[in-house]
Amino acid sequence: MLDHAEEKSRNAVPKLQLSNPKLAVIIDSLHPNKHMKLHGHHHTAVPPPSSRTSPLHFYHANRPAFPWSPLPILATPATGSLGDASPDSRQVAGAAASFGTTTMYLKGGCSLLLKAQKKPRIPVFLNGDASPVLGRPGEPPGGGTPAAVLREADVARRLRRDPDASSAFRFFRSVANGGIFRHTRVTYEIVVKKLGRAGEIDTVQYLLQQMKLEGIGCGEELFVEVIDSYRQAGLVDQALKMFYRIREFGCEPTVKIYNHLLDALLSDDRFSMMSPVYSNMKRDGMEPNVFTYNILTKALCKNGRVDGALKLLEEMSNRGCSPDSVSYTTIVSSLCKVGKVEEGRELARKFGPCLPVYNALIDGFCRGRRFKEAFRLFAEMADENIDPNVVTYTSIISSLSDVGHVELAMAIFSQMSVRGCRPNIHSFTSLMKGLLLKRKVHEALDWWDKMIREGFLPNIVSYNTLLHGLSSNGNMKEAVLVVNKMERNGVPPNSTSYSILIDGFAKSGSLVGASEIWNKMMFSGCRPNVVVYTCMVDVLCKNLLFDQAYSLILKMAEDDCPPNLITFNAFVGGLCDGGRIDWAIKVLDLMRKYGCSPDIITYNQLINGFLKVGRFAAAIEIAKEMKERGIRMTIMTYNMLFSGYCRQGMLQSALQLLGEMVVRGTNPDAYTYSMLTYAYSNQGKFKEAIRLWEASIEAGEWQPDLTAYTHHIWGICNCFGMEDAVACLKNMINKGISPNIVMWNLLVRNFFNGMGSLGPIHILDDLIDSGMAILCNNDVLGAFCSLRHVQLQCKSSESQIEELSGVHHQMEISL
Repeated sequence: MLDHAEEKSRNAVPKLQLSNPKLAVIIDSLHPNKHMKLHGHHHTAVPPPSSRTSPLHFYHANRPAFPWSPLPILATPATGSLGDASPDSRQVAGAAASFGTTTMYLKGGCSLLLKAQKKPRIPVFLNGDASPVLGRPGEPPGGGTPAAVLREADVARRLRRDPDASSAFRFFRSVANGGIFRHTRVTYEIVVKKLGRAGEIDTVQYLLQQMKLEGIGCGEELFVEVIDSYRQAGLVDQALKMFYRIREFGCEPTVKIYNHLLDALLSDDRFSMMSPVYSNMKRDGMEPNVFTYNILTKALCKNGRVDGALKLLEEMSNRGCSPDSVSYTTIVSSLCKVGKVEEGRELARKFGPCLPVYNALIDGFCRGRRFKEAFRLFAEMADENIDPNVVTYTSIISSLSDVGHVELAMAIFSQMSVRGCRPNIHSFTSLMKGLLLKRKVHEALDWWDKMIREGFLPNIVSYNTLLHGLSSNGNMKEAVLVVNKMERNGVPPNSTSYSILIDGFAKSGSLVGASEIWNKMMFSGCRPNVVVYTCMVDVLCKNLLFDQAYSLILKMAEDDCPPNLITFNAFVGGLCDGGRIDWAIKVLDLMRKYGCSPDIITYNQLINGFLKVGRFAAAIEIAKEMKERGIRMTIMTYNMLFSGYCRQGMLQSALQLLGEMVVRGTNPDAYTYSMLTYAYSNQGKFKEAIRLWEASIEAGEWQPDLTAYTHHIWGICNCFGMEDAVACLKNMINKGISPNIVMWNLLVRNFFNGMGSLGPIHILDDLIDSGMAILCNNDVLGAFCSLRHVQLQCKSSESQIEELSGVHHQMEISL
């Protein structure tokens, strides 16, 4: 009988009155004779699909060597003008235009699409007919013989059994149009739930309105489903509006409905809207339950107001509502996230031993790299007869992997399996992340295969972890293959995936690869976020394409994705590295226009940029502006300015800056002392430099590096002689610091100054005989080969030859 009803209503043409007028316009534009594209308020005729050149067809016909380029790499003229471009480039531009995109032409023949394709979403049921949806029971449309009336139980069973929302709605419509059933509250609720979970919000609104017209009231469960549907569709505002009309649909607010509304507001971070709703709930005389308090507690914690959450916990107890494990876990977890692990532990003691609370504390200790305390809690769980679960183990494995303790993480993973706790996909992903950080790519891939063998299908997080590891290790070809595999396995790359790839190609210096990934993202319909844009700005700057990077920043604002501080820092850093420091200064005004204030990274880049082009006075002015804005200078800032003073020969100013640095609580590092040693030595104050070196080393204030030793040995050579210099060299080598060619050049030239020109002949012979001459650069060989100035009457003392032979021996060892 049901099949007969469906067959009978196939020719019916239901006409839906859509609550969304924009959708009606879209439907109208999809009429077979109306191939129109909507651009604002203007209608532009577009040829039917059959008469257009497919972009994919063009791509396959002109595909480059890159494995999956959606847009070929174009050979464009130097002007970059689309009107003067080659026919191929114009054809690609036309294909891009048909997808609603514009094209930016870069150097080297690359092109960059700037806007993703926008496809209107059409609910499946709207492709049906246009007659009224509902008819009178027992009376088919247009008269005729009444059909047998169906029972509610049969219709409800059929609707519940259908797994597809659009198919269920077609049946729902057919039995009404066939006049064989008048829908009840039960059948309405079933189909509204199905459509809501499928995201068909317009149809849900229509059916609710139809229920209202027929006098069928909504129950609590149905209204909860409607609110949840709005939340899943990202339409929290609509959920709130629907709630305030709740009585129009024959439903009274309940605590459960209020809870779901509050949870929907929380999911969209609408904290300011939650307080009025909660106040309205109390005005309606409803007593909040533990679920209400838990939602409010989570909202306070999520908004950074942990103190308010603690007060709410007390209010719960005072009102006779006992907090549960969720209440305590939420607050303990939030305390741990802000570093207040001990306070979280004290609060946990009030509730008693509980697995979720233990997990929150262990995760907090692991986040703070306090692994001893985490393992003590782990042992305490055993004493309390609480078995750790996969969340416990995974928190420890993930944190150990983050700090490079992969072997210990693998031991924890093995212990988890031995104790009968089955790992999940997050456990495998965390372990692979650690292996990839240690550059153990092959081992990570082995664990990937093991994960799949054990029945865990990789999700987007797993794929992105693998992509990040491969990209970080420079394996871009393998990363591209992983993206292809993602698409074949039904896990489409998201914006994070694309940003990882673009960043990987940027670090490898491949503008072409980054542009191909960007274009692929555009054609896939994935909307770039601020991270993707920033990565693309960075790669353009590294290739000195500052005009294109600037255009992309402006495009971000147009696409409702305004640039952030990191975006501007990437642009400013690229300009400074490229010597465009004046443009970098102008970017500061653009930053303020978008509500971004320069931070320490911005100012450090500007100072470094001015120092690179020799504009030391301008660098000092930038430092003054930093102080005026209350931005505290870091050790990097101080060292750059300190280096500038030293290289300018302004030793007194450098010492004043050093004093300011110490007073403000920033301790000098190896670079600071190295530059100070250099400054003293450069002014011939070798004894002061040596005294500073010895005093700071004895005080344990720093550990000198190779650069510092080079400056120090230079001072010793000029002040005391080669014997003390060789002693310092041996001391450096004993500390595990190998001399470089600069150090050897320094020693050789100082030897020559003290021993004349005859001695080097023997050393040069020894180097040639031992085959070491090829290991020396032109400076060393040039020093040895200055034999045109040799005067045969010069004689070298035996002590000098022995000294030089000793250094020669050390040189052989280090090389």
